Amino acid sequence: MVSFRSHLANRKAAALKLFAAWALVVGFALGTHRAAATDTNAVLDAWFSAQRNVQTWSADFTQIRHFKTLTQPLLTAGRLWFAAPANFRWELGVPAQTIALRRDGDMFLIYPRLKRAEHYALDSGAPREWRDAMALLNAGFPRNRTEFTAQFKVLSLVATNREWQLRLEPTSKFARQWMPELGLGLATNDYALTRTELVFMDGSSMRSEFTNAVMNPLPDTNLFRWEPPADFKVTTPLAK
Repeated sequence: MVSFRSHLANRKAAALKLFAAWALVVGFALGTHRAAATDTNAVLDAWFSAQRNVQTWSADFTQIRHFKTLTQPLLTAGRLWFAAPANFRWELGVPAQTIALRRDGDMFLIYPRLKRAEHYALDSGAPREWRDAMALLNAGFPRNRTEFTAQFKVLSLVATNREWQLRLEPTSKFARQWMPELGLGLATNDYALTRTELVFMDGSSMRSEFTNAVMNPLPDTNLFRWEPPADFKVTTPLAK
């Protein structure tokens, strides 16, 4: 029994790590002018339409962590590359301290300084909590309304001079246990992703603000490939 409980705890901890590692694709920011309810569908439809034009995307970002126990937030610079429909490379720190890399059926969390990596399989046999985590990864780049509404409930839509700001709730019960609320900032002129933030159950938050974004840069397929060096230790936290 102890071993079984320990296995479940390890799987949940691994999934939680993934929520934190990919904080930049989900979030919310508050504004001062609430949009009328009748505008919500129009904004979402325009966003989904704009997403059809996104094949690749890259941007710099600043990650801002807020903890109740700290008076000042923690700031870290990073870089993101995305390729439709779901491949990405996310580097936190300069030089990179953590790399999250997804390509087709695999995802790696890589820690270059420690010479360690974690491998996660994305097949249909993956644990439910893992599949729920992966659904959140696509929040910032939805392909259609059906996909989006299956994963999120829109709590509110707020308009500022430059942004549409969506507050969202995961439909997954498991995801809500760790992260009850999230959202996205979208530019009002072209619906490009401008910021993201996760709000965790303990009241801490993780926000990412994007700059120097480029839509549809020439893809470099090597960005989404990684072969573990001989001196790296690779583990599979969600292995059965």
